Amino acid sequence: MNSTLILSIAAEARERRDARHDAWFRRLLLAAALLVVLALLGAALATLWGGREVLFGQGLDFLASSRWDPVAGEFGALAPVYGTLVTSAVALVLAVPMAFGVALFLTEVAPPWLRGPVATAIELLASIPSIIYGMWGLTVFVPFMARIEPALSATLGRLPLVGALFQGPPLGLGLLTAGIVLAVMILPFIAAVMREVFSSVPRELKESARALGATTWEVAWHIVLPYTRPAVIGGIFLGLGRALGETMAVTFVLGNAFDITASLLMPGTSISSAIANEFNEAVGLHRSALLALGFLLFVVTFLVLLAARLLLRRLARREGTG
Repeated sequence: MNSTLILSIAAEARERRDARHDAWFRRLLLAAALLVVLALLGAALATLWGGREVLFGQGLDFLASSRWDPVAGEFGALAPVYGTLVTSAVALVLAVPMAFGVALFLTEVAPPWLRGPVATAIELLASIPSIIYGMWGLTVFVPFMARIEPALSATLGRLPLVGALFQGPPLGLGLLTAGIVLAVMILPFIAAVMREVFSSVPRELKESARALGATTWEVAWHIVLPYTRPAVIGGIFLGLGRALGETMAVTFVLGNAFDITASLLMPGTSISSAIANEFNEAVGLHRSALLALGFLLFVVTFLVLLAARLLLRRLARREGTG
């Protein structure tokens, strides 16, 4: 009787102790989550407060104008926003198909002895600092683009629909060069995510499709990709977020021209490169304009990630109802 009572008291004490530890653990996790949110809000509010003179003083003129003249005190965010979106779009168009091919090769085609070294090389590419990509782009890739841009203008520049995208002087610096450098940067991130999610597909699904006569491409397109679509889209938007906020790599090769042009061969600018080039020398209204650009980058990135979440939710709802 006494031993039973002692065991009961010990069990109750252990339950109270475990409940107390669980409560502290939940509070610790909540504090960590709130810390991330507060840090994000603090950075956004700091840029908003720093750019209040331009955002509240010029209003829509700051968002709709492409003129950037610090001497005259005229600032427009349209050219940096345009350059950010165009270079990121070029990077996605180039990087996503290549990342899909690399991930498919590693999971479905490559022999086992080759998968490890190639996967390690991809991880090493993802760890290279962005300034290294910028230096490589300026010293190696810009001269290469300057040599092939006349051929692009002579061939693709004459096409009726896309010709305007490939007309311009062979400078090497420009939106296309920056987009290609960004594609090289984000390709390892997207490829690594795709490889991991492709490896999570049950082998039984792929083997049953092959038993029915499906080719490797049919297995990838009809089995692997539908099974992993939400994670693949998440990886693509992860790479897009990296491209939108990239600074040093595009600063070296973009050209720093506050112009809006249809040609991808012309120099341009982006939000991050404009801030990096001018922030040290900016004072007064000029500094406020650069901080306002930083706030716009927060807004653009938030809208892109929000679109990704909505798309993933719609895909999950469609698959759940299907």
